Amino acid sequence: MALMCFDKPATWDLIFPLLVIQVVLVLAKPTVQHDHVVSILAKTNRTVPEYATRFAPLVWLHSEDPFRPSDIFEHIRHTTPSVNQKPISDLPKLNMDNLALLNDVSDQEVALSSNDDITTMPHWLFGSTPDETGRISNATACAVILVERDARNVDVFYFYFYSFDRGANLTQVLDPLGSLVDDTGGMHYGNHVGDWEHNMIRFRDENPVGIYYSQHSDGSAYDWGDGALSMTDGRPLVYSAYGSHANYESEGDHVHDYILVDYCDAGVLWDPIQSAYFYHMDATTSKLSRLFLPDTPMPLESNLTSFFYYLGIWGDAQYPDDHPSQITVPVFGLKRFVSGPQGPIYKSLVRKTLFPDVGEPKPFILFFIRILMAVYPCCLRGWRVWVSLGVFSVSVASLALGIRYMIRRHRTKGYDKLGTDIPLHDLESIETYARRREEEVGSGG
Repeated sequence: MALMCFDKPATWDLIFPLLVIQVVLVLAKPTVQHDHVVSILAKTNRTVPEYATRFAPLVWLHSEDPFRPSDIFEHIRHTTPSVNQKPISDLPKLNMDNLALLNDVSDQEVALSSNDDITTMPHWLFGSTPDETGRISNATACAVILVERDARNVDVFYFYFYSFDRGANLTQVLDPLGSLVDDTGGMHYGNHVGDWEHNMIRFRDENPVGIYYSQHSDGSAYDWGDGALSMTDGRPLVYSAYGSHANYESEGDHVHDYILVDYCDAGVLWDPIQSAYFYHMDATTSKLSRLFLPDTPMPLESNLTSFFYYLGIWGDAQYPDDHPSQITVPVFGLKRFVSGPQGPIYKSLVRKTLFPDVGEPKPFILFFIRILMAVYPCCLRGWRVWVSLGVFSVSVASLALGIRYMIRRHRTKGYDKLGTDIPLHDLESIETYARRREEEVGSGG
């Protein structure tokens, strides 16, 4: 078979034009370019981006929940900083512009303790109810914090504040655990002063791509187009649970921590951004800067940012067991009053996914509760418990018999029969020899 070949000049004459054409095509190919995105803080008027309000959540408060959103400064005004249940003296009047000074007054955790006996339910715990437009008048219970992850991606956190969190009562505990404890007159456990909840919406190129709902020590997240979400004019609906104010994507009953039930309904509509503080947080330095809605003048006397850096808790520390207001549920150890929450700075504002990078630790007992609640419907509910006990008893008995059989078999193997028998007269000869030796030893002595 003949091979086709070219001489060197002819080959170069063919290759060179092809290389020129290829270079021209590469240079002519359009490249994807993104417009340079100017940081929100680079804008002279520090205006809140339009998308942060256009897609902001709307919150349905439970119809029977008496504890409504609360003014953040009003909450501070009704509390006194304390350490180990003892008030801290010689402090100036505290507000949202100087609250962080409490970080330097003690090496121990500082608590914003109520000035009033909580069991008397002072009026300021109940917050304010929105009007028919969803606005709360004369109170600001929302803080919106924008975090620029990069030039294209921005996470917007919508924080909601309540002065009191009412914990669950025993009617909210699922069986079988709910039936193991006597009801104490509908008393609620896990109550605490102060309550921070939030949603986070992630934006890419100013378009929402996902949303996170805070729920107790956990939460849930959804892609923006998920069918589980409900929208009104492009704004996601949030259902605030009765008492706990945990945020859910739908109304109805929601189970959390495997055994507790949260109740949600479309009671009173709240539009948090109608009365809110707006901020920008630097993702590297955590520096907080005030933002403003369009046509809103920038106040020169106050930034209202110090509250963000406060590292203590926003309510009373858990009362000791000997406190007259403290009650403990037998067996489970649940407390009537627990410590208040930490503030927004602890909510993982710089995160990779919609969920916080590091979740809150879970009590070890929840591991066993999870197993119990997993097997309860199929194996422990009603008559099934007797079947399960029967199967368990048979299994234990079978295991015991099996172990006994193996032990006996092992012992039997330890006594192997000798290959030859020892004659009886040989045993007698041995005894006679032993007796003679004893006599010789005796006569020799």
